Order: sequence, then C-alpha cells, then structure tokens
Amino acid sequence: MKVLHIYPKSDNMMAHHVNILVEGLRHSADVQVTSSLTEFKAIIRQMQPDIVHCHGCWQYAIANAASIARKQGARVVLSPHGLLEPWVLEEKSLQEKLHKTLLWQRRNVEQAYALIAFGKMEQKYLQELKWNPRIEVILNCVTTNSISPQEMCSQTFAVYQKMLDSNVLELMDERTQQLLSAILKAGITGNTRWVTQWSQEGMTPLCWRQLLIYAEHENIRNYVDYGINILGLSAPVLDTEKMAAYYPESYQRPKPLKEIIGDYKGNETDYIIRMIRQIQKQPLLLHLIELTRELYRDSVDDGQLQQSLEEKGMLKYASRLMQVLHEQTLLDEGYMPLSPIDDRGTRQIRNLITNHLTI
Repeated sequence: MKVLHIYPKSDNMMAHHVNILVEGLRHSADVQVTSSLTEFKAIIRQMQPDIVHCHGCWQYAIANAASIARKQGARVVLSPHGLLEPWVLEEKSLQEKLHKTLLWQRRNVEQAYALIAFGKMEQKYLQELKWNPRIEVILNCVTTNSISPQEMCSQTFAVYQKMLDSNVLELMDERTQQLLSAILKAGITGNTRWVTQWSQEGMTPLCWRQLLIYAEHENIRNYVDYGINILGLSAPVLDTEKMAAYYPESYQRPKPLKEIIGDYKGNETDYIIRMIRQIQKQPLLLHLIELTRELYRDSVDDGQLQQSLEEKGMLKYASRLMQVLHEQTLLDEGYMPLSPIDDRGTRQIRNLITNHLTI
C-alpha cells in the first residue's frame, strides 16, 4: 500500500498529527508526506500512490491536490480537522463561504472516498451537511488522551484498507480479470475441458485478494471457489465476508435469479426468457452466470427460443447479451442461441456490470 499525505504548512497542530501518522504507518505502508502542492505534483507522478490523504479543507491547494489524485487513479480520504463544523463556517465572511463552498469545497467533500472525523460531534456535523455518507470516526491523539498514537494509526490504516477493498474491479489488472473469467467458466461447467486457457502466473496475494473480494460483493463466491478447485489453483484462504468495504448507496447484495423470478417449471424457453427479462432490468454478474449455466443445458431449443424472443421484442437485447456472456463467462458460440452483437447497446450493458460497485 502506498500512501501520500498533504497538509497546509501553516497549521502546526495538523502537521503534528500527520507526522504521527507517517511515523506510525511506515512499517505497514510506503508513506510520503508534503505540505507543498508543487512538491505533491512531483511526488504523485513518481510514487503513484494508492491512497492520498488530504488534511484540512479551506485551502484551495488541498482541493487541487485531491482533484489531481483522483485523475491519477488514487483514492482520496479527507480529514477536515474540524474545519467544517458550524462555528468555523459562521466565522468566515458570507462572501468567502459561498464562493469556496459552491465552487469547490462541497465538490471536494462529495468526491472523497471517505471522510475521517475526530469525534462523534464532528461526525454529527458532517452527517448534517449530507455531502458524503462515508464518515469514519477516529480520535486525534494530539488533542485527546482517549486514544494512543498506535491505536490512531491502526484505525487509520484500517480505513485505507477498507477503501482499497471497495469496488476492487476498478483496481483489478487485466490478467486477474482474465483468470476470473476462466475460473467462472470452470465453476459453471464443472470440468477443465471447457477451459482452454488459464494461468495463475503473476497472481500476487493482492491480485487474489481483489478477485475474491469482488466475488464476495457480487455474491458469486460459490462459483469462484468451485472453479478454483476444478482448475487446481493455489488461492489463499480469505474470509471475505468479514472484510469491510464501502458500497454505492443503492447497493443490494445480488440474489439468485430463482429468488426473483421463481423456480424452473418445466418450460426451458419460458424460463430463459424470464431470466433475460430480469437481466434487462438490472444486469448483474451473478445472473449472467446463471443464464450461462442454463444455456449449456441440452434441453434448450434454439429455434423456439429465438422465435419467442422475437415475438416479445427481446431479440436484439438477447443478442447483445450473448456478446457480454462471451466476455464475462466465456460462453462458447456453439451454445449461443443467437449471433452476438457488439454495439452501443452492448457497451451500455457492459458498463452497468462494470459500474455496479462504483462509489
């Protein structure tokens, strides 16, 4: 984990807090710190940090640093240090408050991956602003004896880890995504002969962590675990269910299709159409896997299914779905009841799946 701190050099108390964090986290992460925006720009290009921790909020340089960090792909955590509490806002002139808040302050808070409040009172004020729901409380050992420097550092590191364990698909490299698809195909088919290419070469503990956490968040861990076993891969044992993460406000853990559309009732064509209709409402990876499993059954009548889809006006969507299934679950063309289509509509389906866990 690589972490870069930035704080305003004019605030000695803030500098003391940051220095405690930097020293306390050196054994757990690659940590650097700066109070200069110019220096920050140079460091971030060279370091490529995972986390940028911004301290304070009324200096434009801090907001600018946060914006640069997001563009570089880093995740930003913001510690306001009490500077968004009502008494601070009331001290500033109305003109300055409106200018800074409306132009960049609110946006900076909203776009932070997480906020760290230094107590329940600050948490309450931040919640009342309703600018960002992802608020963590970690006491500041510089201003209270209720927490030790070690505890403060440990809790801060846990927030960093929680950020990196969120929407891991965004952080996953291409090799890991390709292995995931192979694992899913093995988990769906239950046989290595269906999977022509796979390799865990270059899979680091971090790559495996991301893959398994993603499986947990998409509720496909059972397919992934089975696929790993079928392929004989060496994956670490991780209790992903207990790992903390942030989710979109609209997130609900995906449910199996049969819990939504009901059980199979003997008509294969009708059941597949019901599956596709539900996927059309909200495409989820779990449901793509379940549809792929159904299409591998010998009882599927391609001609009848195609005719029914055409009658219901679902033919083009289903053809787009075939392309997405080919990419996500490696569905073979011989088991596609329709020729795949890759167009703008297909990209929209792909994007909905990709952005399902985006904060």
